Amino acid sequence: MPKHRIVVVDDHEIVRSGLRQLLQLESDLEVSGEAATSADALALLRGAQCDLVLLDVSLPDRSGVDTLRLIRAAHAELPVLVLSAYPEEQYAINLLRAGANGYLRKDAPGDEIVRAIRTVLVKGRYISGAVSEMLVNQLDPDARHPMHQDLSEREFQVLCKIASGRTVSRIAEELFISVKTVSTYRSRILEKLGMRNNAELTHYAVKNGLV
Repeated sequence: MPKHRIVVVDDHEIVRSGLRQLLQLESDLEVSGEAATSADALALLRGAQCDLVLLDVSLPDRSGVDTLRLIRAAHAELPVLVLSAYPEEQYAINLLRAGANGYLRKDAPGDEIVRAIRTVLVKGRYISGAVSEMLVNQLDPDARHPMHQDLSEREFQVLCKIASGRTVSRIAEELFISVKTVSTYRSRILEKLGMRNNAELTHYAVKNGLV
């Protein structure tokens, strides 16, 4: 029986090795490629046959949010399961909006990681119990949740870049949009988060583990 081919994108060798050993135990799954950076992942996907990508949020050359967007642009139908060290409330909702097929913590049990991979391959999406509860809370106007979960996909990208110290012109260049458009997004973010300047945005992002 042919195996489903998994590409693992993570900058830590120990994580890639652990996932490789985990999937070697499964008769229907195999690691067909590995990458430690966003650039290497995108280059690998241009030539590799792949059924699913396991993607880390934090990569040395480009954020997982930006990497996911680039994968989506080049491979619209390729399933991407985010496997992250960050708690669900920090990134899950925003990454699902950006096109991820699921979000799972790296410290999840091995059998849950395998189950998530198979679920995405068959059903197209995996929603963990923690993420499911967050999605329900999104529908409850009285439920408490981090303010950045109310940002659009692009607003969240711009917030993370501002908090990382990027200038408006640099953000425009990286996102292939105009400086004026970046400024518009910044204004919307400030309004939605009830803040006044970049310093407050950066403080919020650091406090919530976004950078």
